[in-house]
Amino acid sequence: MGFRLKRRHMIDFLFPIALFFVFALSALALILLAAGIYQSTTETSSLQYTARTGLAYIGEKIHQNDENGAVYLDRFDGYEALVLDQEYDGASYHTYIYICEGELKELFIRDGVEAGAEDGRTILEVQMFSMEQVSDSVFRFECTDKDEKRSSALIGVRSRTELD
Repeated sequence: MGFRLKRRHMIDFLFPIALFFVFALSALALILLAAGIYQSTTETSSLQYTARTGLAYIGEKIHQNDENGAVYLDRFDGYEALVLDQEYDGASYHTYIYICEGELKELFIRDGVEAGAEDGRTILEVQMFSMEQVSDSVFRFECTDKDEKRSSALIGVRSRTELD
């Protein structure tokens, strides 16, 4: 009986190595592509975050204080402001939301206490912010953030606002 000796060819060695490198390069390309998509998505999301978040914050504050005549536009320390009136333990308080020096600010203060616009807490930096009362129960807000992304919102109150 004759034993047949198996001859090894160079291709038997190169094929698995070539297959490994093709797999490794494909995996690397997929990871780089996914990282690029993720980066693009997070950048877009963060750019749209500022203006929309400011409007969502204002909408939530309005809905929290939605009582008869408790939500209105007025002036505070020379700035146009959204005013939210509240009563706690028999005392009247005001929340002012306004723009001062490129910042959307909020100031919560007891009625009769002196305060200036610079005393408010900064909510976010904005380039432009406008407020308008469209009807007795609807407010329009427009916000342009520092990255020039613009958002607007119409926010309604369920209680009837009394106009002077």
